[in-house]
This record gives sequence, structure tokens and C-alpha cells, in this order.
Amino acid sequence: MSRLSGFKNGAGHPCRSLAPVLKPLLALLLAFATTSVARAEERSANSISREVKEIFDRAARAVVKIHAADQHSDIVGTGFFVDPSGTILTAYSVGGEADNFAVEMDGKRIPARQIMTDLRSGLAMLKIDLLTPSLPIGKSEQLEVATPVVTIGFPLDLPETPSFGMVAGFDRKFLGRYFSTTHVRVNLPTQRGEAGAPLLNFKGEVIGILVSSLDNGSACYALPIDAAEKIRSDFVRFGEPRHGWIGINVEEAETSVDGSRARMKDIMEGTPAEGSGVKAGDILLQVGKTKVREPEDVLDASFFITAGDTVPITVRRGDEMLTFEVQADFHPAGQHPPVIASPLSPRQSIPLKLDAPISRTP
Repeated sequence: MSRLSGFKNGAGHPCRSLAPVLKPLLALLLAFATTSVARAEERSANSISREVKEIFDRAARAVVKIHAADQHSDIVGTGFFVDPSGTILTAYSVGGEADNFAVEMDGKRIPARQIMTDLRSGLAMLKIDLLTPSLPIGKSEQLEVATPVVTIGFPLDLPETPSFGMVAGFDRKFLGRYFSTTHVRVNLPTQRGEAGAPLLNFKGEVIGILVSSLDNGSACYALPIDAAEKIRSDFVRFGEPRHGWIGINVEEAETSVDGSRARMKDIMEGTPAEGSGVKAGDILLQVGKTKVREPEDVLDASFFITAGDTVPITVRRGDEMLTFEVQADFHPAGQHPPVIASPLSPRQSIPLKLDAPISRTP
């Protein structure tokens, strides 16, 4: 019989002759791969755990438990120092409508006073008369979905506690109602007492402030730190928040022009935009530093306008790109903003400043 006929009959097939060797070898390789994956996952989990602990160890002293009282009950929440002079940022639900403030620091309860509240953003600022540690401020505009984050707060009556989660989204509205500016949705559960806690990136920088929880408690919303810093900057400059507006209405255009579908609907009478040169039909491209791509972008654009400042407005009109300067006035919603309740506070309410119909009026 020829060698060829032998292979045809399978008598000398190399795979058959190696099968007894290959099977245990493949099993060994599979076991090795499975073990390697398990060890890699374990190393990854241990690495995250170490990083969270390092952040907690560095940041914990600058995070404080806040005690206060209003006409209904005692209030407990969380805040953090933003400068070495004892200035504390917290949520409005903690520091907005209460009094008799005190903070726990180094095992002591220290009197604090309220220095600023802002219902529209959901922020409050307190102060103690001591030199303090402070947290570094990051940039929330650099956040992306799935960015890992850490928060440090005082849940219920428990000690200072770190929590780990990820950015789940960036929302302008919740249950059909609009925030005053885009909020960061984080997929970590929160408890009563954690309102006002800092949201930290893995550099230990503050990139948000917890202001509300979702109804089922499975996630929470944070005001981006860029928005909080706008309010704090207003306070440093003027002694109060100054929400601005220019008085234009926008609508959605049929087609996108230069990346924007926001078209000027009309210029409101008696507003700063009247007589500025902006016209109905212009495609809105940018308000101040905020780029506009769709009508809802004016929510963020409006939030970052400061009353009294001169705001550049860039539009596309036919073949021309034009920029007009408008001196902003006070935003009407800054006086009596609408409110929705979704709490982290003991009173079971927290103002989120959501406009029921969309406010497309920067």
C-alpha cells in the first residue's frame, strides 16, 4: 500500500497520532488562561480598591458633616472646604433654608455661618473662622460616560464613608422637567445625609456636588463643578449669584448650519438683545464660551451668563458669520425659579430648579 493510500484510510494521520498529547496540552492552556484572567481581574479590583482608599485618605479631612435646623426638624448633610480660609460648599437642601449651623471637624463641633445661597443652582456656602484643608478643584467638562468617580459623605448617622461609581450620563431633564444646567448622573446609591458631598475624579479633584437622588435611590445627580464655580465666582465678584440673560427665543431649524440647529425665533422686547443686531432667523452658534448645537444648549449657555457682563453672541446669517456683544441683565428665573422635589435631605425635598416647559431663552 502506498503512503498516500495509508493517509486516505487514516492509518498514519498525524492528528490522530498527536491527539493523546494535544488534549492534555489544550486543557493545560485553557486552565492557565482562565487562571490568568481571574488573576488579572483580581489585580484590577485590588488596584481600584487601593486608588479609592488613597483618594479617601487624602480628601477625608476636607469633607465635613454639617448640622443645622429649620422650623421642622434637625438637618444633617455633607460639605467640603474649597479654600484654606474655611469656606464650605454644600447642597441647598442642607445649607439653604436652615440656621444654627455647625460642622464636625477633627472630632469637634465648630459653629458655622451661612454666607451664600442659590436656589437656582441648588448650592449653599457656609464658613467657619479657622484655617482648614481644602479639596483641589477639577474640570467637569472633561468627564465622559464610564469615568470612574468617588464620593465621600456621611450617610445616615454613620461615619465618613467613601463610595465608588461611574458617570452614567449627562442629563438636562428628569421626568420631563428641565434642570437649570446639565447635571451629571452617577450610578451609585446615596443615603440621607450625603447631600452636598463632593464627587471626585481619580486625581482626587472635585468634579461635582451631590444635589439629588433618583426616586429609587439607585443613582444620584451631581451639579458639575464648573457650574458651581460659576456661582462661587459671582459671589467673590459681587457678593451674590448673578444669573444673567440676554432675551432671545430659539427654535429648532429644519437643517443644521455649521453644526447648529438652534435658530433665533424672536428677540424679546425690552431685553438686552433688543437692538444688539441679532435678528430672527439667525442660526445661533455660540453664547459666551458655550457652543450651541441644538436649542436645548441654551440652558447651559444661559446658566453661565453673569448679569452685567458683556456677552459675545455668534450667529450664522446667510453666508456671513457675525458676532454681536450684548450686556446681560438679570435672569427672571434667578428671582423665583420653579422647584421640583427629589431629596437627599431629612426634609425629603430638594430644589433642583427645573423648568417644566423647556426654557429656550438665554
